[in-house]
Amino acid sequence: MTKKKSNEVLTSSSPDLDTNNGQSLEEADPKINTQLEINSKSSDEPINQKGFDNFGFSEGLVKTLANKGYEEPTPIQQAAIPELMLGRDLLGQAQTGTGKTAAFALPLLERIDEKEHHPQVLVLTPTRELAMQVAESFRAYAEGHPNIKILAVYGGSDFRSQVYSLKRGVEIIVGTPGRVMDHIRQETFRQTTLQCLVLDEADEMLRMGFIDDIEWILEQLPKERQMVFFSATMPPEIRRLSKRYLKDPAEITIKSRKKESQLIRQRYITIQNSYKLEALKRVLELSQGEGVIIFARTKAITLKLAESLEASKHNVAVLNGDVPQNLRERTVERLRQGGIDILVATDVAARGLDVERIGLVINYDMPFDSEAYVHRIGRTGRAGRTGNAILFISPRERSFLSNLERAVGQNIEKMEIPNNDTINKFRIQRIKNDLLQTATKDTLSNEDDNEINLLKTVVNEIESELSITPQNIALAAIQLSNRGSSLLINDDESWISQAERHRRSSERRDVRGKYRRRNESDHSATDRDKERFRVEVGYRDKVKPGNIVGAIANEAGINGRLIGRIQIFDNYSFVDLPKGMPTNIFKSLKKVKVMNKELNINRHK
Repeated sequence: MTKKKSNEVLTSSSPDLDTNNGQSLEEADPKINTQLEINSKSSDEPINQKGFDNFGFSEGLVKTLANKGYEEPTPIQQAAIPELMLGRDLLGQAQTGTGKTAAFALPLLERIDEKEHHPQVLVLTPTRELAMQVAESFRAYAEGHPNIKILAVYGGSDFRSQVYSLKRGVEIIVGTPGRVMDHIRQETFRQTTLQCLVLDEADEMLRMGFIDDIEWILEQLPKERQMVFFSATMPPEIRRLSKRYLKDPAEITIKSRKKESQLIRQRYITIQNSYKLEALKRVLELSQGEGVIIFARTKAITLKLAESLEASKHNVAVLNGDVPQNLRERTVERLRQGGIDILVATDVAARGLDVERIGLVINYDMPFDSEAYVHRIGRTGRAGRTGNAILFISPRERSFLSNLERAVGQNIEKMEIPNNDTINKFRIQRIKNDLLQTATKDTLSNEDDNEINLLKTVVNEIESELSITPQNIALAAIQLSNRGSSLLINDDESWISQAERHRRSSERRDVRGKYRRRNESDHSATDRDKERFRVEVGYRDKVKPGNIVGAIANEAGINGRLIGRIQIFDNYSFVDLPKGMPTNIFKSLKKVKVMNKELNINRHK
């Protein structure tokens, strides 16, 4: 991975570019390198190039992207990838969900020297959840680079196993600042071999008090290295950091209009894997007759789901990487025309599929990152219409919800598994609506008139010859329309309460997640909602408020904004934290190290 320098300027004839009152970017400021401002309604709208085969990617990476359904670069990818392939520093402003992870992951993967089994890329993220997601994204993109090893390092996971992985050889490290600092201090990885650092969600790191830690890490890096900063907003502190550490950077700004995801009602169901299929069937019972896309993680799962749903008399088709392109096109057209109602697909269908009648998207499996989630749910709510999206998550995946909510800019509501009573009420209401709609048709063609007159004759004959009342004839017709199946569901639903008990038990065990959710739900907590704690680090340990905030936020899993006043003295410090800290978190915080010294936290009397 060699550093390349270039004075090339990325230009575009797009009318959406900010041309500074008619001037070109070079005329407005000859020193500027690349400042691209794009008004984008959707992150899968390309600027100029078509496809990913114009970036100079290897055949293996292009094939991997095609298999995952990546067809066109998003604006941030279109602008950033050429610059990063040249080895330039970059300052990018883009929201989660615009494709920024791929924007830096793809070119950095291509520039890795696979013969050198030591750290070459370091990505810093503000939370452990984001670190896990970014690392998973790298692994997904690296399918065509089997020799590249990726490791996520963050607090709360086993330090020794991370050291073991580092000794075996890792090219890409994704981690939180505190744990990265621990490894640097312990000399468990050679930061001197790093050739690129990516600062992801830089403004979030600033908000959580990590800036001092970030600067400390930056000072440990080699002088010759590539630097990439991505931030959703651009506060003055981030600008200051970029001016100090970035060299001749390309600057890219992606301005999003109101997100289409805000037209989509998004809900989640917490469910164990063993109950997911039954829960899916019950959710489909409440669909409104529009098209449905169900996203699954693997091809094998798509086939299994389709087989089960067909057995339940659903009209289903499969779309995955094994389906030939011509058959894919026919399948999508059948879905568009109403020939099929349910499409079970892998992420190959998450991009570029535009079918207006899709009213519901079900994430049967958790997507591997926030951007994949945004693309998946974007298959509904098209062209200004409303839509619905339902996410199935396991109790252990609850911690990822906040990242998804941040990506779409709205809350994802909790949803209960539909029980028998809910389904039966829906079925009855649907029959009422269908009968009412059919009985109150205002206009009928001559052909319809003839058919209706014939049906009236049949009904009159049945009524007179068999002495059957019109009400009983109507009831028989309704039963006939159900093809002999029962109108009301009376299935065993005891598993729903079992699943709920299992969920609650899992949440009690995951005390850390419960503590974070409870405190993050109140962003306006006052001092009355906090209690004071003493930690055994102070000025003599060269500690700063950001060090304390970062360590506690990362270990306890709480929002940095909920940490109150911090007072630092020579040998100790006071910090105000939300009341009701669970015992498990309290014990774990005692062992957390700041500036290589344990906090040894205690309640202040």
